[in-house]
Amino acid sequence: MTKKHKLILIGDSAFAEVAHEYFTWDSDYEVVAFAVERQYLKKDSFLGLPTVAFEDLERVYDPAAHHFFGSLVYSQQNKLRTRLYSAAKAKGFRPASYISPRAFIWRDAKIGEHCFIFENNVIQPRVSIGNNVVLWSGNHIGHHSSVGDNCFISSHVVVSGFVEIGESCFMGVNATVANNVAIGAHALIGAGALVLGNVPARKVVVGTWRPPQPGASAGSGMPSR
Repeated sequence: MTKKHKLILIGDSAFAEVAHEYFTWDSDYEVVAFAVERQYLKKDSFLGLPTVAFEDLERVYDPAAHHFFGSLVYSQQNKLRTRLYSAAKAKGFRPASYISPRAFIWRDAKIGEHCFIFENNVIQPRVSIGNNVVLWSGNHIGHHSSVGDNCFISSHVVVSGFVEIGESCFMGVNATVANNVAIGAHALIGAGALVLGNVPARKVVVGTWRPPQPGASAGSGMPSR
């Protein structure tokens, strides 16, 4: 495959290694370097490529000639990836995305910039996915649903139809969300959770979640924390 674009990956963790593999073998990007913030810069190379301080990035690599991808997971409830994504754009670098050709994405789905969508994702009609979103492998995003900016959705999550997921949410492995549910910004939905009603912003949900009914006692409802 002829490579059209030069790419810098931000981070040197396991996700950076995975992103390097996908971009190298399944895209028209050529990874040329890694970048980490200076306080975490412990080595001058990773996977045989230079590792440079993020603070110096625009002095080492021409922003007009390089794209970037923030290969960071959900650290600090997605704040780390979001901060470095914004900072790299402010330096003049262009955001890259990876969308697997083995993902099923309906023709009218809208996907923002700086996204990583792994194989076997199903994205149905009228879906909207924001900027800086990671969809790990094997998720189902149902029709007319939306995923806000800066979200991280782990593997095998089922999002039913007409669901609204606010910005900077985390969805754990095998979580399930029923139809017509709104999940507030910065919510954390635990692995295997079953979400049957609206979730307030910044809520941590484990097990089965139903919103408390008006007038119910403080101890009623399904378990969450």
